[in-house]
Amino acid sequence: MQVVIQPDAEAIASLVADEIERLLSRKPDAVLGLATGSSPLAIYDELVRRHEAGRVSFAGARAFMLDEYVGLPEDHPERYRNVIEREIAGRVDFAPGAVQGPDGNAEDIPAACAAYEAAIADAGGVDLQILGIGTDGHIAFNEPGSSLASRTRIKTLTSQTRRDNARFFGGDVEAVPRHCVTQGLATIMSAHHLVLVATGPGKAEAVHHLVEGAVSAMWPATVMQHHPRATVLVDPAAASRLQLGDYYREVFEHRPAWQKL
Repeated sequence: MQVVIQPDAEAIASLVADEIERLLSRKPDAVLGLATGSSPLAIYDELVRRHEAGRVSFAGARAFMLDEYVGLPEDHPERYRNVIEREIAGRVDFAPGAVQGPDGNAEDIPAACAAYEAAIADAGGVDLQILGIGTDGHIAFNEPGSSLASRTRIKTLTSQTRRDNARFFGGDVEAVPRHCVTQGLATIMSAHHLVLVATGPGKAEAVHHLVEGAVSAMWPATVMQHHPRATVLVDPAAASRLQLGDYYREVFEHRPAWQKL
């Protein structure tokens, strides 16, 4: 696992955008994994700037979303398909239908989950998956206790996650759905490159467990320790609990010239 400590969200976004730009330059039909929440927003803004400058095109690319709420109306602003459209998909040149997400309003949710798994596999898998991390260590909506071998399925959100996400619903916890459809931990681990971003002191405990703790379903993101190519980018606040923070800084500063993320 590569741990990269950067001064702020903008510096992190620049490094991640560099990696995505390199990926799309050598593989224009790459498959991206898109996350919602606050953590990726600076990345999406940077990619939009580069697209507008003519540096990067998504015209041949595809993308898959990590998760979706169950039961939100199709036009609800916090439905994740609408969030992704607003924050990145509608601001660049993805082809129509190139961005797919799990169906939180399907009549047969288990069948829809199986179909979503099949769609990712048919696309050849995700080349680069963007991730955030919850304060309780969840990635996507894989809450504590999730099977490390899980695939796309319906999950019940914890009270902590609903409180954390209430800020997107005008502060009303009761407006946050109780259920979601999410890629499983094994689904996420099938991506070729995992890129997790975390900023702020509220993520410090989760980042500590992710990077330096034991692999455990109680901290679902720790499964990333078993991935052959996982990159964790954090600001100083999110890195504040890391025991080996100085070492991670030294490793990144003195990495070989050819080594990127």
